[in-house]
Amino acid sequence: MLDRPLPSNAVLTHFLQQVTDFLPNLVVAILILVAGFAVAGWIARLIGRGLGATTQVDATVRAPLIAAVRYLVIVFALIIALGQVGVQMTSLLAVLGAAGLAVGLALQGTLSNIAAGIMLLWLRPFRIGDYIETSSVSGYVREIGLFVCHIETFDGVFVFAPNSTLWNVWMRNHSRAGARLVAWSVTLPRTLAFDEVAGALHGIWPSAAETGLTAPVAYLDQLNGDNQVIVFRGVVMEGSITTIQRETPQRIRQAFLDRFGADGEPRAIQRLVPGDSDPARYVGDVAAPNAHPQVLAGAETRPAAEPAAH
Repeated sequence: MLDRPLPSNAVLTHFLQQVTDFLPNLVVAILILVAGFAVAGWIARLIGRGLGATTQVDATVRAPLIAAVRYLVIVFALIIALGQVGVQMTSLLAVLGAAGLAVGLALQGTLSNIAAGIMLLWLRPFRIGDYIETSSVSGYVREIGLFVCHIETFDGVFVFAPNSTLWNVWMRNHSRAGARLVAWSVTLPRTLAFDEVAGALHGIWPSAAETGLTAPVAYLDQLNGDNQVIVFRGVVMEGSITTIQRETPQRIRQAFLDRFGADGEPRAIQRLVPGDSDPARYVGDVAAPNAHPQVLAGAETRPAAEPAAH
């Protein structure tokens, strides 16, 4: 026999009873979430102060570590809150697995940023405070996050660069090496003796100064009509690259004016960037790079060319 429908007042009473039974659990779940967010923030601040007070943990990994701990606490609080309102975790995990697959396919770019961030933190191509340069952005690294890196350009603009855009492209780290090679091309009248020109160039920066240009070398690079082009290069120690690049052209000009007068006025002074395709103009090695042994063996066994037929 079918059950007769409940009267309207009985339905309302049953509904109010269900709401009354569920409401305390909902309030507790909300309180758990609020407490979870508060505890996550408190733990994140506590870990941040602790990591800031120690020198054992690199500043590069501090921000991602703090963010990971914060999200972990929030997820844990969310699971407890859902269990409080009666959500079955087994069914929830199955639904989250299916939803995670769909979301992962839809957010491939975002997930690639997380993977790139992990690789950046693991291999450390740059650290907090380094000045980096890519094909699209250059500046000081201020923070490395799970999704983006915060980069401050030289003119004070903050750029939020996705991690994948920094991991999948070539990069120059201007802060990685302690010493830098710099070079200038100086165009002078051909009438000036090279020995005197080299002496004037070597005197613009004391080679023994810690903040000056060390190992200076001057050599004749080109002869063009009435001009001679001299390449002047040297090594700059860490912390002096800006001073050297800005002051060297003026020092070169003043040194030639003092030594040769108006006739020694340089016709052009240009800073050179060493080219990857022709490093022989800048490096100190006299010999060419050594060929691979297999290449040399192949050259020795190569048959001689036959004489041309007449």
